[in-house]
Amino acid sequence: MAYLVLARKWRPQNFTDLIGQEHVSQTLANAIRSGRIHHAFLFTGARGVGKTSAARILAKALNCDQGLSDLPCGICSSCTEITAGQGLDVLEIDGASNTGVDDVRELRENIRYLPNRSRYKIFIIDEVHMLSTNAFNALLKTLEEPPEHAKFIFATTEPHKIPITILSRCQRFDFRKIPLVRVAARLREISDAEKLTISDRSLSLVARQGEGSMRDSLSTLDQVIAFSGDEVDDEAVQTLLGMVDRRLLIDTVEAVIQRDSRRALDAARRIDQLGLALRQFTQDLLEMFRGMVICKVVEEPAEMLDLVGDELKDLKALAEEASLEDLQRIVTLLMKTQSELVHSSYPLLTLEMSLVRLATLAPSQEIGKLISHIENLEKRLSTMPLQKAQSIPRQSTPEIPQRSTPEAPPPKKPEAPVAVSTDSKGWQGLVEKVKQSRPMLGSVMEHGRLLKLEPPVLEIGYPKESFMISQLQEQEISQDLEILAAEYFGQPIKLRVSAIDVKQLDTPPSLVEARHAKETDRMRRLREDAMEHPALKAVQSVFDGKIKKVIPIDKGFV
Repeated sequence: MAYLVLARKWRPQNFTDLIGQEHVSQTLANAIRSGRIHHAFLFTGARGVGKTSAARILAKALNCDQGLSDLPCGICSSCTEITAGQGLDVLEIDGASNTGVDDVRELRENIRYLPNRSRYKIFIIDEVHMLSTNAFNALLKTLEEPPEHAKFIFATTEPHKIPITILSRCQRFDFRKIPLVRVAARLREISDAEKLTISDRSLSLVARQGEGSMRDSLSTLDQVIAFSGDEVDDEAVQTLLGMVDRRLLIDTVEAVIQRDSRRALDAARRIDQLGLALRQFTQDLLEMFRGMVICKVVEEPAEMLDLVGDELKDLKALAEEASLEDLQRIVTLLMKTQSELVHSSYPLLTLEMSLVRLATLAPSQEIGKLISHIENLEKRLSTMPLQKAQSIPRQSTPEIPQRSTPEAPPPKKPEAPVAVSTDSKGWQGLVEKVKQSRPMLGSVMEHGRLLKLEPPVLEIGYPKESFMISQLQEQEISQDLEILAAEYFGQPIKLRVSAIDVKQLDTPPSLVEARHAKETDRMRRLREDAMEHPALKAVQSVFDGKIKKVIPIDKGFV
């Protein structure tokens, strides 16, 4: 007799055999007992979690010769035919190879006929998401008004590819990945029944390799048996599966937590000598630290971690040696290393440098001190403008002397230039006065360049292409400006507006240009000061960060 693989030999035969899918089993069993059986079911979930097996069990429950029951007998002709995949009234269709509309039309023709000898004609379509759009459209009418003797069971790993019009006509059941502990327990039952000598540790490795899939785990166990025979050695399983020895992982974790760079490098050397995949090692290491974070924040971590035996106890002990902040930073850096290994030309060097960096991370307590230093720095910077204002004499742009104070007005001589006293703001003061009463006119003046200020002459220059020249040359605007200037300087003022070539003529900048240059220089000096600050350098070193923007905390800083 031909050898039957474990995945087929130990396939679930009733709802109680569906490991990890109790929510599905209970719902289907209750529906059968109550007689409330839908005409279309959709089973979704990852590969190897029991979707097709559940479809066959449901088919047996509906067509069992001994009556409709949530516990089919498994020995009648109908049950045995369905188990063998040879039921006359249960058609299993591969959606991947029957994707066309013609295939669905043939199915629709078949549906019209009554079952040969069973209660229902059942259609099981696996990987139903592979059907074409036209095939789904052809199936839609049948699902909307199916004959009483027809039942549909769809299975898929990608439900998002199924049209919503099909989904809305089905009862959906989501199959979950099976927890590692449940898979390992089932593997133990099967191993004992098969009279295999294998340790719990090896079964744990096999279960972990299956990644929540019972079928994949059984296929892996078949591979282990073929390699080792009926007596399975732990090292043989580890070598065959290319998995990292847990002792080596623990050594690496301890080296990182205890900040032992030499020991961390030795772990990388051992991984390389054993010929193990560096990405797999990094992935396993990342899972270890993830588990430690969960142990820190969850009271019952066993519910979230796929660990068996003493693994959880070891992980909790390791987690006690590190702070949550340190573990979070380690996880972040390992995720970065995992992506870097994909494109690295020197993967071993990449891993070594990553482990050294992890082992030399500054403790989180020191980061707290750095943050405190930064806060103190901010406080000092916020008070700096006032201190500078008290110690540094105010500097102003040289201006032509303006008129004296009102207490001693100078004699007015309109026909000749009059000196303006030095306590006046000159050109800038005039612009501020104009902006108070004529904001738009003051804005135009801000963009002009002062060419001459020798009362009664005031000459302002603008680039040749500037539209502001024509504005100030309008008689009404120029007269208003002359009146405001006369009030400010205390004597008549004659306005001149000139077109200039700023590239060829050496002229002073406009007030807008001067203010922008001052602000730019201020930001440049502020950024230089920030980049050179020891506290900021320390933060950059710890977090491997880059300064994108420097924001002044006080606009008065100069």
